[in-house]
Amino acid sequence: MITVHHLNNSRSQRVLWLLEELGLRYEVKRYERNKTTMLAPPELKKIHPLGKSPVITEDGRTIAETGAIIDYVLERHGNGRLIPPPGSDDRLRYTYWLHYAEGSAMTPLLLKLVFMRMPLSAPMLLRGIVKNIAKQGEARVADPGIKMHVDYWDAELAKSEWFAGNVFTAADIMMSFPLEAAAQRGDAKSRPMVKAFLDKIHARPAYQAALRTGGQYDFAS
Repeated sequence: MITVHHLNNSRSQRVLWLLEELGLRYEVKRYERNKTTMLAPPELKKIHPLGKSPVITEDGRTIAETGAIIDYVLERHGNGRLIPPPGSDDRLRYTYWLHYAEGSAMTPLLLKLVFMRMPLSAPMLLRGIVKNIAKQGEARVADPGIKMHVDYWDAELAKSEWFAGNVFTAADIMMSFPLEAAAQRGDAKSRPMVKAFLDKIHARPAYQAALRTGGQYDFAS
């Protein structure tokens, strides 16, 4: 059986959602973030040297990184589900979005998070200066980058119902986190196709089941 090493309020929520969509049996081992640093607990390093989530274990194997986990689960348990046929144009789009989600899409969102947290870790005497620098970083680097990607998503979703075509796939599961993060850290919901996508995924029974299993996940709001 698959064990999901699940960190609260994290990207591992997507793994739970994938398993629910496939109707697979799994167990969850929970880890809680440090309430001050928001970092994962050191116990996760016993599972994987980087100490991050998501990580799954099954039959003596340890698989980390969401995209790699999705590939593994679909190859071993998917039976052709949630992935377009090999050689099709939709399969090419699927592969692109699967890798784009943790590559290009997350870069400006992570920069935004870093800039937001910079003043909190600065010494009190320097906090005002650091806050001003961080705001400039957001305005000049992170926010324009996020806007560019959000506009791109909205235009691409206008071409088909889902990211890899007119059928829901695991690429949509992968893309859920960047869109949810952009909605939380920016104005992504002002784009009609992005909002429609978020509304659709949040209404899926498997998504709701994963929320009940995973617990706190602020990005679902």
